[in-house]
Amino acid sequence: MARSRAVYSALRAGGTEAAGKEPARTTGKARGDLAERLNFDLNEEHRATESLVREFAAREVAPHIRENDAAKVFDRAILTGLGELGILGISVPERYGGAGLDYISLGLACEELEYVDTSLRVIMSVHAGLNSFSLLAWGSEAQKDRYLRPQAEGKQIATYGLTEPDAGSDAVGIRATARRDGPDYVLTGEKHWISLAEIADNFLVIAWTDPDKRARRDHSGLSAFIVERSFPGFESGNMTHKWGIRAGNTGWFRMHDVRVPAENRLGDEGEGFKIAMFALDQGRYTVAAGATGLIRACRDESVRWARSRTTFGQEIGRHQLVKQMIANMERDYEVSRLLWLRAGELKNRGRRNTRETSLAKWVSTVASERAASDAIQIHGSYGYSDEYPVGRFWRNSKGAVIYEGTREIHTLMQADYALGYRRDRPTRVSLPAPEEH
Repeated sequence: MARSRAVYSALRAGGTEAAGKEPARTTGKARGDLAERLNFDLNEEHRATESLVREFAAREVAPHIRENDAAKVFDRAILTGLGELGILGISVPERYGGAGLDYISLGLACEELEYVDTSLRVIMSVHAGLNSFSLLAWGSEAQKDRYLRPQAEGKQIATYGLTEPDAGSDAVGIRATARRDGPDYVLTGEKHWISLAEIADNFLVIAWTDPDKRARRDHSGLSAFIVERSFPGFESGNMTHKWGIRAGNTGWFRMHDVRVPAENRLGDEGEGFKIAMFALDQGRYTVAAGATGLIRACRDESVRWARSRTTFGQEIGRHQLVKQMIANMERDYEVSRLLWLRAGELKNRGRRNTRETSLAKWVSTVASERAASDAIQIHGSYGYSDEYPVGRFWRNSKGAVIYEGTREIHTLMQADYALGYRRDRPTRVSLPAPEEH
């Protein structure tokens, strides 16, 4: 079904040689000085990754996605396939079991996965973006060996636990607690809207470790922990009432006095909020790239329909208002792609990209919702049924303007950046740039 992970070593050996030297990478102090020389071409490794993921999704997922979405069934074989291809650890260094590709390759994989269905990209967002990259940046060598390596190899699946029944955008409103008790922390609390909640082996959980700071809503009282499903007192369940991303697994988990070894604390005590925000930066990048793929899917389905459906004696694509909707999709696709590529290049350089990633996530997700709505409109009454995929596109698109920072949160962030009210300061830990080969 899938090629082995060794394909990436072969692609790297042949791809970089065929592509020649990469464009010179410079670091400019001014935000607008992204590069002295811009090159929008993908290299051979990027193109090979794009083709590999596109072929996998088209072959293994696309033929069944309509039925799985309707039945609200998550196909676990997808995880096996992504693991065998090395996609689950695509940008994790090889020394930690990953494929060692750059962050542009990760974005391309997410765009191709969401072109087929959002549920595929969600896997990458929580497993790679939110969890594995946090371990890569903040984890000890022991944590990387015990958790990051099997996650990168696809032997274990990971997710992220921040959202709670009464806390979404208000992260310091969470109630989960972690009480120190000798060599362990005792965790109690409940997390909701957790992707892969019933599938994941490992959970990155944010909880309060300082009750006094919690009472003052001081986020320096939060800490982060790696929680295994196998720990006594952990339970999870499925959320069946959602109407979007129905082919994905979404649920909840509860911790009833779960004892977590102190060595499973990620970062220092009190760094949980910083880790949570760091994780969201990485997750938002995958969401932005994925939403770009969804815009492309809406455009392609709309073009197919507009060229095959006739009204008033001509293809509906000849009508000016249909053209306008398709033109908007084309514009939004190209803009969204450039925005996530810029964020990916900053990641490749090891530069902080909170502002750029927020903009990419905001623009692409809002545009994907608009593209899906217009795709339904172009399809007319047929778009209002599940006979065609555009209805699924719209149902899926709605989630992305809510999770990992609502569109309103990102609106405020971008305004604050422009007004000078918000400035990103250096962080103790950053996502490492890809290793040179």
